[in-house]
Amino acid sequence: MLECNIDAKGKVARFLGGVGAILGSLILAALLATDVISVGLGWYAVAGGIFGGAFAIFEARAGWCIVRAIGIKTPL
Repeated sequence: MLECNIDAKGKVARFLGGVGAILGSLILAALLATDVISVGLGWYAVAGGIFGGAFAIFEARAGWCIVRAIGIKTPL
């Protein structure tokens, strides 16, 4: 089903990007929860960052990239 279409460098890049997105989302959540910042759609940004980060980690683990799967060539 999911055919491997990225190499080791692509896996590392996706994993680190996913971890960074999740950590950034957790920091944003902490700032929103403590009212340090107040953004109308802030919690949607947190949810999107966590979902996107988790999906990037899934791509790294599976060795599969959705962008490459639809035919777009990526530099890594």
